[in-house]
Amino acid sequence: MTPERVADYPRPPRLETSVDHVLVQVGGEVLFEGQGTQRVLETFHPPTYYLPPDGVNTSLLTAAVGRSFCEWKGVAEYFDVQAGGKTIQRAVWRYPTPTPTFMAIAGWYALYPGLMDGCWLNGEPVTAQAGGFYGGWISSAVEGPFKGDPNHPELI
Repeated sequence: MTPERVADYPRPPRLETSVDHVLVQVGGEVLFEGQGTQRVLETFHPPTYYLPPDGVNTSLLTAAVGRSFCEWKGVAEYFDVQAGGKTIQRAVWRYPTPTPTFMAIAGWYALYPGLMDGCWLNGEPVTAQAGGFYGGWISSAVEGPFKGDPNHPELI
């Protein structure tokens, strides 16, 4: 399989359904395992995966203070993850009422892979996109350079 070049992803970003099997573990617990996710594809970003709310272990989530704004998706709300005796602040987010283009992910959860114990796509461990602001999932299915990579300051 030829990797997707993130330089070829669109701007504004595109939302697409994924057939990938996704596993997310945190604090010794499974936050999500399954298929039926959606991913956001944006120029120079590895995909960000959005997890369906009916498959997320929401017992690990507590509402966090603060919001953020994305010019494409709207206003996001955040959640802390409580698992394994620790709290990871603002590790998960969702758009309760996204813009019309992204309405399909209303209430779906995304996360920072670097804050989890591990994230896997089809059994392959993913690497988190560099920079604390980004939630991209880097796997062998995509090739960079990626926004946030300190080796590519033109993209930071």
